[in-house]
Amino acid sequence: MSEREQGFDTRLIHAGTPQPRIEGAIATPIFQSAMFEYAGERDYHDLRYIRLNNTPNHRVLHEKLAALEGAEEALVAGSGMAAISTTLLALLDSGDHLLMQDCLYGGTHDLVHKDFPGLGIRSDTVDGDDPSGWEAKLTPRTKLFYLETLSNPLLQMPDIESAVAFARAHGLVTVIDNTFPSPVNFRPAEHGIDLSLHSATKYLNGHSDLVAGAVIGSARLVERVRRKLNHLGGTLDPHAGFLLERGMKTLGVRVRYQNASALSFAQALEAHRAVKRVNYPGLASHPRHARAKQLLDGFGGMLSFELHGGADAARRFLERTRLFLKAPSLGGAESLVTRPATTSHLGLAPSERERMGITDGLVRVSIGLETTADLIEDARQALDAG
Repeated sequence: MSEREQGFDTRLIHAGTPQPRIEGAIATPIFQSAMFEYAGERDYHDLRYIRLNNTPNHRVLHEKLAALEGAEEALVAGSGMAAISTTLLALLDSGDHLLMQDCLYGGTHDLVHKDFPGLGIRSDTVDGDDPSGWEAKLTPRTKLFYLETLSNPLLQMPDIESAVAFARAHGLVTVIDNTFPSPVNFRPAEHGIDLSLHSATKYLNGHSDLVAGAVIGSARLVERVRRKLNHLGGTLDPHAGFLLERGMKTLGVRVRYQNASALSFAQALEAHRAVKRVNYPGLASHPRHARAKQLLDGFGGMLSFELHGGADAARRFLERTRLFLKAPSLGGAESLVTRPATTSHLGLAPSERERMGITDGLVRVSIGLETTADLIEDARQALDAG
């Protein structure tokens, strides 16, 4: 059986593992060496050096990540934002233009809207759910269409199939942030998307103890990103690489549990009188529930919601929860709760957040690995306290 024919969880454990195993070690050793002996390499980017992303720890991750999403190549970076920024800078030059889904992670939004104009890179936002408005935003220098599989923090799901067809028709590269679903629930290469990005800090690692990023997709494009990353220096340290590989081996069992737990939690929230709206693609009330059922293998561990009492009620909810930790990240074993207006999207002007639908009262939840009934009870007592 070839690696491509193996099941997802088998690839999680075995893909990329050095063969033969180094000194028989079951776990890949940590290669904490800044450089390696010269072996006749003829290209600068092939020299064995930590910053050039080619230590044994890097190579294991590259092969494993590519195998998980059924892609040609992969690359790890020092953070999710290093993966995002390096990818965009590798594919866009001064004078170029990109289209972006209109509700994105705050760090991506700030990068494109605050930093890129000074580099001569222009952008336009589009409604990811309305293809009729996309062509009007094209320019002769449009090169790229950027999406999120499930948007942060509103859990919107763009029309991915139309975006791929549109990009192909107009010669654009498609780039999607696939952090929220993880490769367990969605594999972009299977749907014709050129590059998939991850904050590997989140689900891929799953233990809230490192920062990393990943780029997965076309070999030609990943190589362009790798060369840019080698110059910019956003490299993943080998020890963090060791931890990331270890964390990824449990990705399947973790995410499937979080899928089921988050769905039960979202259903309980939706039934509570204090809750105005729950944003979760697994709910029949989600405007793109049918699309999510068609494209995703699971609905993920992330959700957000609004309370009838607005920002004051949201603050009280955060104060009264006992199991949920108040922290701005996601995807770990611990359940986390945060208000995006004060964390992930704090860099946006209030008017911009409001335009995107990110109110001061929006609460975002990352469901961890605790007993689902305990999480539901904790949320219920916090809501009942009013």
